[in-house]
Amino acid sequence: MKKILLLLLPLVVAMLGFIQKNNFIVSGTITDAKGNVVPFVNIKVKEGGTAVSADLHGYYKITAPSQNATLVFEAAGYEAREEPIKGRSNLSLTLQLASPKVNEVVITGYGQKRKTHQTSAVAAMGRPILAFENKQDYYQDPYNTEGYDYIHENIFRTSAENPLSTFSIDVDAASYSNVRRMLHAGQVPPAGAVRVEEMINYFQYDYPQPKQDVPFSFTTEMNDCPWNSQHKLVLIGMQGKTIPVDDLPASNLVFLIDVSGSMASAGKLPLVKASLKMLTEQLREQDKVSIVVYAGAAGLVLPPTSGQNKTAIKDALEKLSAGGSTAGGAGIKLAYKTARENFKANANNRVILCSDGDFNIGMSSDDAMERLIEEERNSGIYLTVLGYGMGNYKDNKMQKLADKGNGNHAYIDGMSEAKKVLINEFGGTLFTIAKDVKLQVEFNPAHVQGYRLVGYENRMLNKEDFNDDQKDAGDLGSGHTVTALYEIIPIGVQSSFLKNVDPLKYQKNGTAAVSDLANEMMTIKFRYKTPGDEKSMLMVHPLLYSQKKSGQASENFRFAAAVAEFGILLRNSAFKAGASYASVLRSAGNALSYDKEGYRREFIRLVESAQYLAKKPELINIEIDAK
Repeated sequence: MKKILLLLLPLVVAMLGFIQKNNFIVSGTITDAKGNVVPFVNIKVKEGGTAVSADLHGYYKITAPSQNATLVFEAAGYEAREEPIKGRSNLSLTLQLASPKVNEVVITGYGQKRKTHQTSAVAAMGRPILAFENKQDYYQDPYNTEGYDYIHENIFRTSAENPLSTFSIDVDAASYSNVRRMLHAGQVPPAGAVRVEEMINYFQYDYPQPKQDVPFSFTTEMNDCPWNSQHKLVLIGMQGKTIPVDDLPASNLVFLIDVSGSMASAGKLPLVKASLKMLTEQLREQDKVSIVVYAGAAGLVLPPTSGQNKTAIKDALEKLSAGGSTAGGAGIKLAYKTARENFKANANNRVILCSDGDFNIGMSSDDAMERLIEEERNSGIYLTVLGYGMGNYKDNKMQKLADKGNGNHAYIDGMSEAKKVLINEFGGTLFTIAKDVKLQVEFNPAHVQGYRLVGYENRMLNKEDFNDDQKDAGDLGSGHTVTALYEIIPIGVQSSFLKNVDPLKYQKNGTAAVSDLANEMMTIKFRYKTPGDEKSMLMVHPLLYSQKKSGQASENFRFAAAVAEFGILLRNSAFKAGASYASVLRSAGNALSYDKEGYRREFIRLVESAQYLAKKPELINIEIDAK
C-alpha cells in the first residue's frame, strides 16, 4: 500500500501544479454609466467556484479556473452582466441601471374596457392622466398601490393682512430621487410626490460656513422671478457647520430592517443590505450597531456590535431574507427599546428604518404610528427613514414617520443614491447639530404687496408656534444646506393671484412701515436648539430692498430657482405663470460651477427627459371611457 502511495505521490503533485498553473487572477474596478464607482458588486465565475464582492471603492479581485472563463457581475438596481475574461488580468467594466419592465395592464373606467401598454409602477394616485394636458379623466392602475398625500399648494398672502409667515426647516430630499426614478422610467410623477422644497434641498449650495460659535450661517438674496417677470424671488439659505468625521460623537445605531415579503425584489432588501454594508464601512471602533428586523414578528438579529467588527455586521446583514407579513409597529417598538437600553449620553442615538413603508399588520394606522414616534422622540433618540422600492412604496407613511420622529427621510433608488446619502452626506444624514429649527418672516407692506412660500406645505406653522419651545420642528445635520424661496408681488403690481376681501370693521389695514425702517423688505428670524437643550436661541436678520439685475444673480440663486421652476412644472402649479423647461435649462446651465459630484449636470439631463415626455404625451398611452 505504501509503495502504491509513493508511486502516486508524484502524479498528485503534478496534478496540483497543473491546477495552480492554470488558475488565473483577475482584478478591476466597476463603475456606472456616469463614471461613479459601484461598491459591493457580487462577482462569480459562471462555470462555478470562486465568488467575491467588490469593496467600497468598486475594486474586486477574483481567481478564475482559466483565462477563458466568464465572470458574472450582479448588483442591486443594475442589470446583471456576463463578461468573458479572454486572457485579461485587468477587467474593469460599466454596469447599466436596471430598466423597468413593460407590462400589459387592463384599466377599467365606467364604460368599456380598453387594453393599453404602460410601464409598470405608474404612479397613479387619482391625479389627471397627464399634468401636461390638464385632462380631467382619472385612472387607477390596479398594479400600483404607491401612497402620496395630497399637497394643498401655498397661496399668495397679502402682507397687510398676513405680515408673518412661519415654517419649520426641511432637510429631506426623498422627493427628488423618487421623482427621478419615475421620470427615468418614462412616467409622469403624481403631484403629491413633488415636494418642491425637497427637490431644492437635494442639492448642496455654496453658502459660507458659520464663523461664530453658532451651528449655521444664513444667506439672503433677492432678484427677478424667472417664471413671472413682474414678481421678485427671495432666497434664504442656511449652511450647517461641517464637523470632521473623526470629531463626530460616538454613535449608538439600530438598523431597523423590513424583511417582509414585499421587500423581496432587487430594488428593496438586496439594495438595503448593500446600502447598510456601505454605511458599515464608515463606522469607527466607538460606534455600536444593533440590527432589528420585522416581518410577521420583530426580532433582534445582532446585539450591539462595535463598528470595528465590520465582518460580523456585514455577515448579519447578508443572512437576511424576505418573507411574511409586515408588523411595522412591533419592529419600531423593539428598535427604540434596543436604542434606549444602549443609550449613550452626548452621543448620536439613532434608529435607521429601511422599508417600503407598507405596514399591514399590528400598529398600521398613520395616527397610531405617529403617536408612537412622537412618544419615542422625547427619549433623545433620532430617526432616519430610508425608503426603497416601487409599485407599493408608501411615501406618505415614511414622510410622516420622519417628520414626527426628529428625523430625516431619503429615498434610495440605487447604489449611487445610497453613496450620496450614507457616504458623501454621512454627517448631515446621521448627526444633528441644531434641532427644532424654525423661521418666521415679517414682510414690510411698504415694499411687499403679497408673498408665497414656494413649497414647505407640510412644514407650515402657526405664528404662535415660533416662540413656543414645546413645538417640534425640523433638525439640521452636520454640513447640511437648507434653502427656502419666497415669491414676492411688489407694491404697484396688478395680480390675479391676490384675491379681494372685505375691509375689516374694527381695525385699520395696510399700515405702512415706520419711516426709519422703510428700506427693509422683510425681517427673518431663526429659532433653534442645540442637541440636548430645551431652550431655543434667536437670530434676527433684516433684508434690505435692492434692485439687482437678473444677470447679477448668484449661481446659488439661479440653480435653486431652476429646481423650483422644474417642480412647479411637474406639479402643473396654479402659479406656474410663464414657467418653461427652456427657462429651467437656461438657469441651471448657467449655475454649474459648484458641482463636485455631478448632481447638477444630472439634473439637466432629468429636465431634458421631462421636457421630452411633455412634448410626447402619447408615450404614456392611457385611455378611459368615462361615460
